[in-house]
Parts: sequence; C-alpha cells; structure tokens
Amino acid sequence: MTSDTDQGKVSATGTPRKVLVTGGGGFLGRAVVERLVERGDHVFSFCRNHYPELESLKINQICGDIADKYAVKNAVRGMEIVFHVAAKPGVWGTFEKFYQPNVIGTQNIIDACLKCDVSYLIHTSSPSVVFDGSEMEGVNESVPYPDHYPAYYPKTKAMAEKAVRKVSSKIGTVCLRPHLIWGPRDNHLVPRIIARGKANRLIQVGNGKNKVDVTYIDNAADAHVLAAQGLSDNPELSGRIYFISQAEPVPLWEMINAILKAGGLPPVKRSISPRAAYFSGACFETIFKLLHIQKEPPMTRFVADELAKAHWFDISAAKKDLGYYPRVSTQEGLKRLENWLSGHKKSSCGNLLC
Repeated sequence: MTSDTDQGKVSATGTPRKVLVTGGGGFLGRAVVERLVERGDHVFSFCRNHYPELESLKINQICGDIADKYAVKNAVRGMEIVFHVAAKPGVWGTFEKFYQPNVIGTQNIIDACLKCDVSYLIHTSSPSVVFDGSEMEGVNESVPYPDHYPAYYPKTKAMAEKAVRKVSSKIGTVCLRPHLIWGPRDNHLVPRIIARGKANRLIQVGNGKNKVDVTYIDNAADAHVLAAQGLSDNPELSGRIYFISQAEPVPLWEMINAILKAGGLPPVKRSISPRAAYFSGACFETIFKLLHIQKEPPMTRFVADELAKAHWFDISAAKKDLGYYPRVSTQEGLKRLENWLSGHKKSSCGNLLC
C-alpha cells in the first residue's frame, strides 16, 4: 500500500509539480484539487466558471470551455500532469450535448497534452462504459465494451476512454472508473435521491437485493493521486484502466435508504418489477422525444437497468498496481454525509434539502 509520504512526492527536480485539473470546481474535481494541494503540488483548475470556494485553496483558476481547443491548449501549456475530470453526466439530453464536452473536450485535452509535452494524463472514466444492462458481478477490466448503449452518457464516455487509451504509447495515461461517487458536497447523486425522497417519488425496482459498488468521494480523489504517482514510478502502467470503489459491494436499495436516513427521510416502501420499470422507461423516452420535452423523464431504460441489476467490479488491479485501498469506510462516509446534510437543512428553498 502506498503511504501518504509516497503520495506527496514532488517532481524529479525537487520542485512542486504544475498540475491541471479540469472541472476543478465540481464535486470530484474539487476533491482532487484539495488532495493535490495537500501533497504540495502547484495546482491549476480549468472550468467554465470561477468558483469562490476554490479561492481559499490559493490555486490558479482558468476559465474556459473544454470544447474550445484554443482555451484548452492555453490551460494545458506548461503542465506536467493533467487530471481530466470534467464531463457532462446525466441520463437524458441530445447526443450533441454529451458529445461536445465528453468526446470533443477529451480529444482537445489529448491534443493539448501531446503538443505541450505533458508527462501524464489521468482520465476520469466510468464503469458505465462497459454496462450493457445485464448483471455484472465481480468482473474485471478485461470485460469488453458493449455494442450498444441505452444512453448518451455511457456512449460518449466510452468514446472518450478509447481515445485516451489510444495515445498511451505517446503519453503516460491511466483511465479510472470510480463507481457511484457520493459524500459531502455531492451535487449529483445525493441531491437526486434526497429530492425524490422528499417528493415521495422513489420506487424500488426489483427485490432490492441487487448489489452495486459505490465510492466515497475522498477515496475517489485518492485514486487519482495514486494513479499519477503510479505512472511516475512505473511507466508500464500507461494505457491501463482501473475500476475504483469501496471494495465492498452493497445492496443498492439499502444504500439508497441509508442516504435517505442521513437526510432525515424515511426509507423507500413502494416497489415495481424490473420489467415494468423498463417498459415504463421505454414509454417515457418515446413520449419525451416525440414532444421534444427537455427535462429528464421519470424513468428511462438505462436507469431501470441500473436500479434493478447488480453492477460491482473487481478492483484487485487498482490495489496491486496503484496501492489503492479505500481509506474511508462506507459507514464512516455515511456518518460524514449525515453531519454535512444536517448543516444544510435550513437552506433556503431551491437548495439541497428544500
């Protein structure tokens, strides 16, 4: 296992490394930025907007669009390491809205890294790039990409991951696949669960026993730092991909109920069969597309499969190659999440718990 001292290494010259984090103002990006600051790197963040919460970290914020190749090249110039975290998540929207940031944006990062002689590129991918809607239990990185994707997010993330892997002989690359990242400051998964729980719009799909991997935010950030250090120590790791998780799959609906409990909400009591959920998802998708409705449907086929099927992965490669072990347990993470959520209960309407 890699120690904190190992994770804090500087460059071969003994000076702090110049490091760029795309999406540094986001949930995962900010956690990566904080971890890099802790180890003494000279950190830059590249985002579309300026983030006041990053000012206390005394890092350099560069504003620009990831789909703008000139803005990206200017941001990448002079960096030794680039952590490409920025992406458009979600399960609904046009192909173009996902393609521009996830594919064009990633290609811009790749091109800039090659032109600017960046040493290492750590790319944040997703296990959804190999999820085909079937049960996935304990599979490793050898599982192939599926021929078809039911949503544009996994499709475009797979395209991005393939592009990064393609240049691994020219630049040191590692692709990380952290699964279902959650924790304090989450602006995606936890708010969705809390909001739907408050509105009584959560329905258990299936018998609730399907196990999934989750990843606490601090552990996901650690994996990124360890990947950069691993590449520095062993160039042969270039081109590899790694699943990242808590190393302990949990029943999905137990985890959802635990998050609801952390937010002071009751557990999910209603249920629907996987077949009915999938059929309703298909109907909603058809209706929303025909009527050109922009907001996300109540259910989609992709979400139905995610909520009903097992999807957990073998992370032994990350343990062996990167020295990755989750420092924060799921139970400890839930305690931290509850403490954080309790501090937001008096937020004004429109915020997390309103």
